[in-house]
Amino acid sequence: MTAMDEQEQRRRRLAAWRGSRRVLARRSTDGTVAEGLAALAAAIGAGSGAEAGIGGGSGPGAGSGSGAGSDTGAGSDTGAGSGFVHDPDDAVDVYGGGVVADLERRVAGLLGTEAAAFFPTGTMAQQVALRCWAGRTGNATVALHPLAHPELHEEGSLGAVSGLRTVHLTSAARMPSAEEVRDHAEPFGTLMLELPLRDAGFVLPTWDELEAVVAAARERDAVVHLDGARLWECGPHFGRGLQEIAALADSVYVSFYKSLDGLSGAVLAGPDVLVEEARVWRHRYGGQLFQQYPAALSALIGLDRELPRLPSYVAHAKVVAGAMAEGFAAAGVPWFRVHPEPPHTHQFQVWLPYDVEVLDEASLRQAEETGVTLFRRWGSGAAGAAGLPPGVSVTEVTVSGAGLEWSAEDVREAVGVFVGLLA
Repeated sequence: MTAMDEQEQRRRRLAAWRGSRRVLARRSTDGTVAEGLAALAAAIGAGSGAEAGIGGGSGPGAGSGSGAGSDTGAGSDTGAGSGFVHDPDDAVDVYGGGVVADLERRVAGLLGTEAAAFFPTGTMAQQVALRCWAGRTGNATVALHPLAHPELHEEGSLGAVSGLRTVHLTSAARMPSAEEVRDHAEPFGTLMLELPLRDAGFVLPTWDELEAVVAAARERDAVVHLDGARLWECGPHFGRGLQEIAALADSVYVSFYKSLDGLSGAVLAGPDVLVEEARVWRHRYGGQLFQQYPAALSALIGLDRELPRLPSYVAHAKVVAGAMAEGFAAAGVPWFRVHPEPPHTHQFQVWLPYDVEVLDEASLRQAEETGVTLFRRWGSGAAGAAGLPPGVSVTEVTVSGAGLEWSAEDVREAVGVFVGLLA
């Protein structure tokens, strides 16, 4: 496909998604620049439960969703209901401070850590964290999963940029076991755990398994770092609050655009001494940006608006996933998989034995012809991800505020229409 063809396909996709009256999740990337700026300005002083989210201004039905109660499953320390996000008359940040410092304090409080530092990207935040721990432990080897983000999506960054070496404790599509951590043949300074493990299907261990793995790392005198890009929605699965989850680790990174619908950015949280060192390395890596208030404001809005709702999204994802499985079975699809079933978070995978191009076209036609976006883009999946067989394509399904409007019957009906379009 030429660059022009890809641009045309992108325009077609955006038009179909924006024009859909029913979607499982609306994304900020579906909107226009004008819509994004207007939504950001409108939401600054709106407080918890505001309907003007960063991604909520695009397409029919935008901004819809249920305001979940205060029992978030991620602790009651969300800060929701404060009545404002940030003073719109405050001065803009300059190399930090202002709204950026406000965000850092907010996240440190949510996670129960001594300090937190804002980074423009999670890639940079984690490289810095792992580099700092390597210096403090005297061991530049990081144990992580082969499906972890640095191994699959960062072009060998840990070795090329930070001088770190990685080892894998398991190739199974799950977090390593305590036994695998304890019995690994060579020493490592840091154990990095991605919660949830996205490319394996957004999978999580049990709470007991997670505690055992952390204890095994401690027995080896290794520090534990959490890749918590999607940590915000892990509470319901574990039955624990954010602070209790974060307390297992020596440091944790969280993202703002993956689950909270922010524009960009991440935070590295942990002890004061680590975060202060990380700030130095952030500057060396080029992450000390002149002004970051739009990203920081969007993160605060996400914490205020989306974080309290995530447990309702996680709960409804189980309904959606179950109905999808029923729909494929009723439609006579000879082989399919909804993975994991039930989902561990508000995201999961669907596997089907068709070419990517066939599935993409059916997904787009359904959106264009019926105004319903059931699936977005399909792919061949990461190598070895969750045991994906050859000839099988995979898509990621996210259930957020817009998805709460779907009943199980709505999902089953949409699956039937989609399967019909595959012919």
